Amino acid sequence: MPAPLRARGRRIAGPASGPTAAEPSLLLPDRFAPARRRHLGAPGLRTFLAIADRWGWTEAERLLVLGSPGRSTYFGWIAKARDGQDLTLPVDVLLRISAVLGIHKALMILFGSEPAALDWLTGPHDGPSFGGQPPMALVVNGTMDGPMLVRRYLDAARGGVFGPPGPMDEASPPYGDDDIVIL
Repeated sequence: MPAPLRARGRRIAGPASGPTAAEPSLLLPDRFAPARRRHLGAPGLRTFLAIADRWGWTEAERLLVLGSPGRSTYFGWIAKARDGQDLTLPVDVLLRISAVLGIHKALMILFGSEPAALDWLTGPHDGPSFGGQPPMALVVNGTMDGPMLVRRYLDAARGGVFGPPGPMDEASPPYGDDDIVIL
């Protein structure tokens, strides 16, 4: 077993060692347990379907975003979710649904209206992550990376990163030495 690593006087758990009492686990051991997935499955899928309806996705796009499950599996999930039955979705499907929910939430925070959010999502984008294509193209491209990239981009934008200067920025006077305050 390799020796634990040290950084700035703190012990860092090596690959074979677990967290100590001072180091909380980043992931709960039961995070992906069937009971937790069953609890989230039906409500998550219903919310995903509502967003997909609002965004005008076809069944083929919905299937791609969910990781291309079989059609009978997909329609079985929908039937159970709409009937309020227990639904245990695979972890990757829940992660994909979570990405879509996160994208929707971030769009509503950033744009405040569905039409403005959809304009951003469906219009061409010159951000470095998008290469001129609409963010929606990445969301429905069938990979896990596409929706996650858009979600991370929007989360960063919410935090003030990745935003190109806009009209408000251009109208603002530049900072001077008197504007810098060191406490």
